[in-house]
Amino acid sequence: MKVVILAGGLGTRLSEYTKTIPKPMVKIAGIPMIVHIMKHYVKYGFNDFYIAAGYKGEIIKKYFKKKNIFGFKVKVIHTGSKTMTGGRLKRLKKYLKNESFMMTYGDGLANINLKKLIKFHQANKKLVTLTTVRPPARFGVVKLKGNRVIYFKEKSKLDEGWINGGFFVIDPKFLNFIKDDNTFLEKEPLEKAMKYGELNAYKHYELWQCVDTKRDKDKLEELIHKFD
Repeated sequence: MKVVILAGGLGTRLSEYTKTIPKPMVKIAGIPMIVHIMKHYVKYGFNDFYIAAGYKGEIIKKYFKKKNIFGFKVKVIHTGSKTMTGGRLKRLKKYLKNESFMMTYGDGLANINLKKLIKFHQANKKLVTLTTVRPPARFGVVKLKGNRVIYFKEKSKLDEGWINGGFFVIDPKFLNFIKDDNTFLEKEPLEKAMKYGELNAYKHYELWQCVDTKRDKDKLEELIHKFD
């Protein structure tokens, strides 16, 4: 199964690092964050990666051109400097063929059991399964009825509960919900999937850490040994 990593954003809240490099290339324990993410997938037998690059994407491409020692199959694809998350995914349609695929963001890590995630997705037969986590209240919320998502609101400061932790399994038909480069994955497409009852949640209770700020980076530095 192919793995898509969205890695094209500006990372403005981590500007002390992202002025010179894209956020997924920020180092955690001396290794770019995106490599930590990829190693977690490889641990479960997934090594066919498609990186949706944008801002300073040439740095990512150059890195993996030199670092073929990892044994990953990596294709870095420029998906536009100003393209939104949904648009980046849509631009990869021709590479994904007519097969289910995995997707995550290039700025978050979890010790999720990916085999169990896929088994859950296949058993429930929905277009999209997202991983939900319990984060600080400053993030958005996903509300559930059983395993079905009934409310999805990204980054609302007023809500508390389960949130989108990344680590998706997606059926290719979902890409039809994405209009163009200006589409945020976390808005219309996922909200439409929810409306049609095609969005399920896999609950992850253990480690999860995103990196939006220097404080987040420092926290992941402290925790990184627990993800191995």
